[in-house]
Order: sequence, then structure tokens, then C-alpha cells
Amino acid sequence: MQNAIGSTLMTVAMAFGIGGAAPTEPVLASLKERLPKTPVSKLDCSKVDGLCEVTAGNNLFYVDWSARYLIIGRVYDMQTRQDLTAARLLEMNPDMLVGGAARAGRGAAEEESGGARLTRAASPVAPSPSTVDLSALSLKGAIVWGAGSRSVTVFSDFHCGYCRALSQALRTMDVRVIERPISVLGSRDIANQVLCSKNREAAVHRAYAQQPLDNPGKCDTVGLDENERFAAEHGFTGTPVIVRSDGAVIEGFRPREVLAAWLKGVK
Repeated sequence: MQNAIGSTLMTVAMAFGIGGAAPTEPVLASLKERLPKTPVSKLDCSKVDGLCEVTAGNNLFYVDWSARYLIIGRVYDMQTRQDLTAARLLEMNPDMLVGGAARAGRGAAEEESGGARLTRAASPVAPSPSTVDLSALSLKGAIVWGAGSRSVTVFSDFHCGYCRALSQALRTMDVRVIERPISVLGSRDIANQVLCSKNREAAVHRAYAQQPLDNPGKCDTVGLDENERFAAEHGFTGTPVIVRSDGAVIEGFRPREVLAAWLKGVK
């Protein structure tokens, strides 16, 4: 009798998504009813309790398990310090710059609403400025490498493929790099190790190459918190963000020749 009751309760729990992911069929059915113009290519209700991740072509958005509430924006895991939305978008389209992740999902949602935005983020991220003042940042979170005649600051993530490509390009240029790691894709642990390494420059390149670091010690990593706070305050939601010595900003990877010309334009 007890086994029968237990089996029945488990069946009910699974049907209503209690103690696990929501069943996808009812959610899909509701999405088809409520968003008939949006073809859903993938539905994942297993990543975050109470939410389903909806992939519709190149668009990404979220709904609750009842498919009543549609959510546009980022999902950030505060325990692992990982931007789940950015990671999924990069998985969907490796050529997409991570900085565009905050805009994910608007296309499908706006089409359904006749072009009107269904929502604005509760805590809107300020648009990235064309110039910033880096003078308030301390050197605690800076990893300096290269010995060129020009300086450039890079806000980067060691899990970001474009940051790795940028690093490789900068190594071939006459430039002094001030690398300021921020954790967009859950790379904070690696950034801690790089910052605490005896040879930080070598550690940067090993981290991008996904090679183990040579016995990094422990040190004060408050400077990395400073980097992330500055990035959030200035709307740097993706990486890389490149800042010239005069404060001019560009987002995303640029080829070597473009970088060289841009760096010469210091005012």
C-alpha cells in the first residue's frame, strides 16, 4: 500500500514539475498557443528551477513552467558566477559577440507584440559609453604584460574565445596590455589563480590556452571585484572590451590591422 502511494505521489510530482524539471510537452503546447508566430527549436526546463529556456531560431528567452510569464534578459548564476544566457548564446552561435546577449529574445517577443517591447529589464544595464575614465581604478586587479610604446586596457574573460584571439593579436603588436579580468562566463576561479601567480604574464597566456597554471598561491583578489564593479557600472556586459589610453572604448574582437589603426588615433 505504501509503495503504491509513493509511486502515485512520484507520478504526480513528475507531472507538475515538483522536485525536478517541468515536463516539456505542456510548456510547448502553451507556447504554441500564446506565441503562434514563434517556432520553438529547443526547450530546456532543467537548468533553473521554475524556468524554461526557450530557443527560437537565433533568439533566446525564458518562460515560467506555466508558460504564462515571458522573461527577456540574462540569467546569472551567483554561486558559480556564470552568465548562463551568454554561455548558451555563444553555444548557439560561436560567431556572436557575448556583449549582445542582453538583447537576446527581443526579436521573437517583439514580433509577437506587433513590434512593441514586451518589457524592459527591471535593472536596466546602462549602454556602453564611447569613452570611460579609468583613473579611479587601482592596479590591484590589473595584470600588465607586453612592453610596447602604447598602452591598452582590456576587460576580458578567460573562457571567452574572442578574448583569446585578441590576446594572440596583441602579443604580435608594439603594445603594453593592462588586462582586467571580469567573470562573464564563470571564469573567476581562473582569474584568481592568474592574479596570484608569480609570473602573471605567463599565467595569462596559459589560462587562454587552457593549460594548468604553475602552482598559483593565494593573494588578495579584491582588485578583481573592483574590475567587475567598474564593468557593471559602465555597462560592460560582454567581453572583450578594449579601452585606449585616452579612454576611447570599442567592444568585441578586432583584427590586428584594425587595432593598430585605432590605437594610433589617441587624442
